[in-house]
Amino acid sequence: MGRPFGPSVSVGSTSGRRSVAGSIVSVALTVAVTTHTLRLNNSCDNCVWQIAGRDTIARMPTERHAPDRPLTARSVLASTLLGTDPARLPVAFLVRTGAVFGLSEGAVRTALSRMAAAGEVRADGNGWYALEGGLVTRQTRQRQSRSARTNEWSGRWRMAVVEPGPRHAGDRAELRGAMQRLRFAEQREGVWLRPDNLDPDRLPAAMHLVDAQCRWFTVEPDVSLEHPDEELIAQLWDLDAWSERAVDLRRRMHALTTRLDTGDTDALAPGFVLSAAVLRHFGADPLLPRELLPRHWPGSAIRVDYDRYDHAFRDLLAEWARSSVDDPSSAMPARPTTKAL
Repeated sequence: MGRPFGPSVSVGSTSGRRSVAGSIVSVALTVAVTTHTLRLNNSCDNCVWQIAGRDTIARMPTERHAPDRPLTARSVLASTLLGTDPARLPVAFLVRTGAVFGLSEGAVRTALSRMAAAGEVRADGNGWYALEGGLVTRQTRQRQSRSARTNEWSGRWRMAVVEPGPRHAGDRAELRGAMQRLRFAEQREGVWLRPDNLDPDRLPAAMHLVDAQCRWFTVEPDVSLEHPDEELIAQLWDLDAWSERAVDLRRRMHALTTRLDTGDTDALAPGFVLSAAVLRHFGADPLLPRELLPRHWPGSAIRVDYDRYDHAFRDLLAEWARSSVDDPSSAMPARPTTKAL
């Protein structure tokens, strides 16, 4: 069980009582939110939040063994810069990295020029490029995904309800993207929720987008032996799919790590693609409290495996880059890793 049973605590007020035997007596708390009505009821059929009498759940999709995405010239360059701290690299190294994927020097320089024009990178005039704009924010987000840092969970959840009124399609798309970055799941259209175990200030830009369109609530669902927290989790996130994909990625990392450790440079290109796939998978981890995770959840194990894999990949990439140019110092600064786009 995720936590002790108890009366619901919701939206600034509580209501509930216990029978003589100590079991919780069904109590419904209804709160009007402009034109929306939120009903939290511990006797609901599926023990989930009901919104205006409906209990439709839109579970967040998770790819099952999805094929790795092909990397364009921009993806290769941006991923390489995203994995460097500070995110700044010489052109010579970026050209050599592009060569791993058969990209010509001209193709790499053209991609860099286009990225600079789009405000994604900045040239410093000395043959180096640094990340700019939204890619800097993405680097922060991916670093957080890799660390998977969470707070102790009190048993409460955070709920965001879209304010009534018309919205442009662009606003709806921005909200959906921000909610997914914040690891919220959509219960039904306009209602997003997750356990309250993440730092609310971790992604201020995404939170600002949500604040502009939603009203926030702190809620606690009623649970029972028949309808525990795990049932609600299963309705919101496909944890089996995430776990299966993680197991597959771990197997592939183990196989490639052996090749990287032995100096097989032919493993660099598939290793780059695999690294991007793993980091994208980290971004799909809902980062749930340990009380709500299934047994043998592979979240920690895949991150430990990735640390070792990434170390082997970076070492071989650095060695290869230095051996491929006349002036090794211009081609390879610190040991960069790769980050997924």
